[in-house]
This record gives sequence, C-alpha cells and structure tokens, in this order.
Amino acid sequence: MKKSTRVNHPPPVELPPDNRPLVAPIYQTVKFEFDTLEETERYLRGERPGFYYTRGSNPTTRQLEQLLAELQGRDDCLVTASGVAAISHALLALTKKGDHVLCFIETYNPSRYLIRRLLGRFGVAHTLLSIEDLPGIERTLTSQPTRLVYFESPTNPVTRIADIAAITRFARASGALTVMDNTFAGFHQHGGYDVDVFVHSLTKYASGAGDVMGGAVIARAELIRAMRTDFGVLGGTLDPHAAFLIQRGLKTYFVRYKAQAASAARIAAHLAAHPAVARLHYPGLPAHPQHGLAAQQMQDFGTIVTFDLKGGAAAARRFADTLQLFALTSSLGSTESLIVTAQIMAARDLTPEQQRISALTPGTIRLSIGLEDQEDLIEDLDRGLAAALG
Repeated sequence: MKKSTRVNHPPPVELPPDNRPLVAPIYQTVKFEFDTLEETERYLRGERPGFYYTRGSNPTTRQLEQLLAELQGRDDCLVTASGVAAISHALLALTKKGDHVLCFIETYNPSRYLIRRLLGRFGVAHTLLSIEDLPGIERTLTSQPTRLVYFESPTNPVTRIADIAAITRFARASGALTVMDNTFAGFHQHGGYDVDVFVHSLTKYASGAGDVMGGAVIARAELIRAMRTDFGVLGGTLDPHAAFLIQRGLKTYFVRYKAQAASAARIAAHLAAHPAVARLHYPGLPAHPQHGLAAQQMQDFGTIVTFDLKGGAAAARRFADTLQLFALTSSLGSTESLIVTAQIMAARDLTPEQQRISALTPGTIRLSIGLEDQEDLIEDLDRGLAAALG
C-alpha cells in the first residue's frame, strides 16, 4: 500500500474484550460505515441499530442524550447545538399552520421572538398572558383549540414561579401539549410533573464552565420519535466534542448547583436588607409572594438573584461598572458570577402594559451566582451598592 493511501486508511487499534476505557472515547467522526450495502440498507430502513451520519446521531451525543433523559425522568432526549436550537427545533417540529400556541409575557426574549415572528410567519397564532394569570390560562385553553403551552419556571429574569400542576392540568384537559424551559431549575427539578416536553440550555448548568454551547429536548419516547426526523433535517446538531465536554461537566453538576444555590440564598438575604435595593425577586425568601409555591415545587431555589435598585438606570450603571468579581455578560450557570442589567434584558417587543406586568424596571439587575467565596462576592456587591447610592 502506498503511503498516500495508508494515511487515509491507518491500521485500526482494537481493545481486547476485557479491556475498556474508563471514560468513553469521543467519536469525532461525521460518517460511519457498515460491512456491506445490504447492512447499510437495513439500517436506513430501521431494521438494525447503528450509526450512519453524525447529523442524525453519534455514539458520543447519544450517550449524553440517554444520560439527560434519565436525569430529567423521561424516556428519551435529543441534543442540539444550543439552547435556542432546542427551543426552535421543538416548536417547529410540534406545530403547523393553523395551530395556536399559548405563551407568556415573562418568557425568555428569544423564545417569545420564535413564537411571535418565526411561527407567526408560518401561520401559527399565539396568545400572550402573564404566567401568574391562572384564570386567563384556563379560559384561553377552554375557549380556543391550542396545540401547545410554552412556559418556564422560574422565569427569566424576574424568577416568577409557574404553577406547574395547574398549567399542565389545564393543558391536559384541553388536549394541548406542554413545553417547559427548565434551564433555570435544572435537571433535578420538576421531573415529577406532567410536562410533555422539557427544553434545556446545556450551555448553562450542564457545562458549568461557560466554554461550550448545547441544548436538549427531553420527552417521552413517542414524542422524541416523532421529532427526530425533523431534527435531522433542521440540522442543529451538537458536535461530538461539545457533547463530551458537556457530559464531563455534568459529573460535577449536583455539587456545583448545590453550592451555587446556597451562595445565592445568602446573597439574596443580604440584598434584601440593603437600603439601595428597592425590590428583591428571589423565590427562596419567605417574603417572596410565591415562596410557598416555589418550596412546594423545587428542591433548590436556583442560583439567580434578581433585584431592582433605587435610582433606576443611573444607579444600575454605577453598580455594574463598580463590580470587580461579577462579569458583565450574558448567560448564567457557570462557575464565574455574572451580571446583566435591564438595558441588556429589555423586552422591546412588549406593549407598555405588558412591560409593566413583566416587572422589569430600568434599575433591574440579574445576578448569576458562581462558585467564588461568598464573603468575596458580598464584599464586591456592597462596593457596587455603595456606588449605586451615589
């Protein structure tokens, strides 16, 4: 064999049957082959297991899918290249022209955009309510045929709590599917509720390091089966190396989440007593109007602490510019603490009344609490709060 041929057909290395790696290898390949054309055809007809093209599936991404499905308490999972890819793939796969979607003012901005603009262009109508408007939710579902209800809990950024039992009950009675963005709560929460489809951004807590992007759609087997063909054609495939990094991050997920949530609780209590803070949005404190519902539904109250500063946008700007340990950037759930201001989170597609309902003010600050020492973070926040007071 000539050398130019050999470099494209290197000799394989096969492990003995009783010798295996502790960490599964990364299948960093686009293509898989079978020994014969007949076996390839059998695979394409669904008559045998295997892999053929990574856009459809890959052993590394498949291992991650199986793990995530088990963590969330569902049958199966599809992973995607980002959290928004998971949301858009699920919405596109589950809706068609003439359908109606119920979603909420407090929903993550890109999700609202996808429903309003993208699905709207394809003839899917929507209704926008507050996640706290249970009578309105029930009334909409009983009066208008609805394909799916899309919601999140806690909401982004003001951490309102959805009554998951009530929403899923209303949806089930009307024949609507429920799709829940469970990113803020994490994989260890809400799995016991009658939610049809969970979507997650794996960029956040699953990875933890803030250096890889991914998303997941998690549901019962028949729903994933129905969506899988559309997913392969839409093409938002997660790279095998990214899947490996996310699975590595998941090994410390529970330790990280518990520590970050504990720090968030302490920081929230500290902020609640500070004279620069006009209002605190954190469901873990008894003073929060939905604390009882949050305690009923959640094991942890999350790592997000949102609050409103007295002094509005000017105070928020002084506060953000003074901090040294909180990175002024998007995203959440990483080991570093992060800050986002209202100027970045502004929901420009909402009407003035909807903006009022959203509770986002010019002085709203969202913190994502990381793994730094609590005392260091509080000292940094106090420095920023002093600047906010002027």
